[in-house]
Order: sequence, then C-alpha cells, then structure tokens
Amino acid sequence: MRAYERLLQYAKVYTTSDPESGTHPSTGRQFDLARLLVEEMKGMGIEDAAVDEHCYVYGTIPATPGCEGRPALGLIAHMDTAPDAGGENVRPILHQNYDGKDVTLPGTGAVMKVEAFPFLASMKGETLITTDGTTLLGADDKAGIAEILTAAEAVITQGLPHGKLCIAFTPDEEIGEGASLFDLERFGADFAYTVDGGDVGGIEYENFNAASATVTVRGLSVHTGSAKDTMINASNVAMEFHLALPMMARPETTEGRQGFYHLCQMYGDVNQAKLGYILRDHDAARLEYKKDELLQIAAWLNGRYGPGTVTVELKDGYRNMLEKIKPHFHLVETARTAIHMAGLEPEEIPVRGGTDGAVLSWKGLPCPNLGTGGFNFHGVLECTTVERMDKATEVVLNIIGLYAQER
Repeated sequence: MRAYERLLQYAKVYTTSDPESGTHPSTGRQFDLARLLVEEMKGMGIEDAAVDEHCYVYGTIPATPGCEGRPALGLIAHMDTAPDAGGENVRPILHQNYDGKDVTLPGTGAVMKVEAFPFLASMKGETLITTDGTTLLGADDKAGIAEILTAAEAVITQGLPHGKLCIAFTPDEEIGEGASLFDLERFGADFAYTVDGGDVGGIEYENFNAASATVTVRGLSVHTGSAKDTMINASNVAMEFHLALPMMARPETTEGRQGFYHLCQMYGDVNQAKLGYILRDHDAARLEYKKDELLQIAAWLNGRYGPGTVTVELKDGYRNMLEKIKPHFHLVETARTAIHMAGLEPEEIPVRGGTDGAVLSWKGLPCPNLGTGGFNFHGVLECTTVERMDKATEVVLNIIGLYAQER
C-alpha cells in the first residue's frame, strides 16, 4: 500500500481526543485505531506489536544481519485528532491532477483560496487530498502513521538493511498528553523522530517553552444605587488585568521566535471573574519574564483594590527541545541528508507550539520532528497530497538506511 491509501483508511476512524475527560486515554474511541494498527503491524511481520492499557501502540523490527550494532531508531506518530474541528464521519476527497486554483469543498461550500493559502499553487499537478469540508482530515497525524508503516512495510518486504526499529503510536497528543505515559523502556530506542510536522522536508528541533496561568479576580457586589467607592466589579478588574498586557505580544501579532500571552478563556460576574492564559516563548528567560509580568500586574491591582483581589496560579508545561537535541545533533544532520537524497531542500523552522518529541527529549529520548506533507491542521481546510506523502515516506526510508551504515 502507498501511504495515502493508509491515510484514507485511518481518516475514517473517529479518534478525537477530549481535554476535559481526565482519563488516559481521554477517549475510548482511540482504541479503535490502535487495535487496527496492531493487526496491520502483525500482518506485515511486526510480531510483538501490541497496545497497552493506556492506548499506546508499540512494536519493533529486529535489526537485519550485520546491523545489530547500529543504533536503535525510533519512529513515533499520534493517533488522536484535534478537538478544534469535527473528526467523526470524515469523507476524504481526492482531487486528481489538481489545477493549483481555489478549491470548493462540496459538503459546506467553503472555499480554500490560493490567495489565503499560497502553498496551494505549488501543488499544481499533484493529487490533492481534502475532506468534504464538514470535518478535519486527520492528516495530523494519521499521515505520519501511514508514512511510518509504509516505510516499515518496505523495509520488511524488500529486505532493506536496518538497525533495530522501534515504532510507537500515541494517544492524546493534541491535548498535550501524548508523552505522559510513554514507556521509554518498552519502546527501546536510543533516539527517535516524531513524524508529525507540516510540509515534507521540514525538520523541527526547536519549540516553545510553555506555561499556563489562571487569573482569579474576587470582587465585592453591592447595590448599584450605592456602589460609589464601594463596589469592586470583578469583571471590570479582569479587563484591566488583560489590558495591562502588551497588545503586540499576542498570537495574532507575533511570528517566528516572538513569544506571546494568549487569553484562552474568560468568564465572570461582579463577584468573581477568571482569565485563562497560555504563555509561550522560545527563550526560557523570556518566558520567566512573562510569568513575572502577570504577578506584577496582580500586585499593582491588589494595591489599588485591596490584598487578595487578584491571584495568579502559574503552571509550567513543555520545554524547548533544542537544549536536548544539541548533544545529538547527528539527528538533524541525518535528516538533512535524507531530505536532500529525496530531492528536496530541508526547511528548519522553530515550532510555534509543542510536540510529543519535546516532552520525550526532556525525558531522555532525543526526538526532533519530521514533516508529513500536510497543511492547515486542526480545521476543515486540512489537506495533503499523495505525492508529498510518498516523499515523506522516502525521507523516513532514507533515515533508516543512513543509520544502518557504519559511522
């Protein structure tokens, strides 16, 4: 099977994760794809393929004779899809010999415009894969799964030389929990790649440092007729808090390595209001500055309205993988070579987000991220092409071959 044929099968399996469930996995439906993958892996000769109680799929391909001393290479992708858009009853559409122009999705009439998405012009002549517009596609990251298993099948059926290959598919990556219960010892790799990036040829080994903040404002409600100099309207104070943050440090006003404060949630009344933020920066020191800024704003408002009016609860998230990749930079150099071998130019862009690989790198498994050939993730305009998925598979095979060689 080609990678896109696998994607078409996997996309139809409903695997959306749920950030509110509090369970592991967050949704039982992710087991549907996990079990399908285990059977497929066993069918191609990965005898130890299995899914554990937390919905992590593991399997290994033993080294070929003469390659037993080569490093154990890991390949990882995730099974869940983002809850930002519908993931049930996905209907993939193949646009053969795509003309590079605007695409109308028949399920909704939504138009994917080249003016808004210039990458579409570069896909002219390829077979574009979209949905009908009612759901996301799920190429994030079912394309990665498809490419890994297509490469694994090629290795096995063609007898290609390779060291030990360790394969894993995780649940709940889209809600930040994909690496939470990952069993490194069972996985057995010396280092790995996640196959979960954007366009084919991408290498990601630098990501945001992350933190979250919950701001709670406690007000004082009195009758509006006698409120002067007495009432403390918690919702108004919450707005003051938010407006004290720099407008040019929001996601919609930043790019590249520029960090941000992102207001994700807000609700309240006169008595109490809450604001939920995520904080991001590639520079760890700058992230600490952002956390301090929130505390300073709270202190200023408490000085104005009284102690305890505003409290800030901070929580650290994932960290920039770059520090953990630098001592193993052969991973980046090998990926560059593999991409050149596929006739592509590597594109190295800092991730304005996080990956399972970032968490795994800090747990002791260096793990940069490779492109899958997908675009417009987390929404109904998600797409990829048959040809880019083939190239992504070729890159994975090239990496496997390079690590099979004497170094």
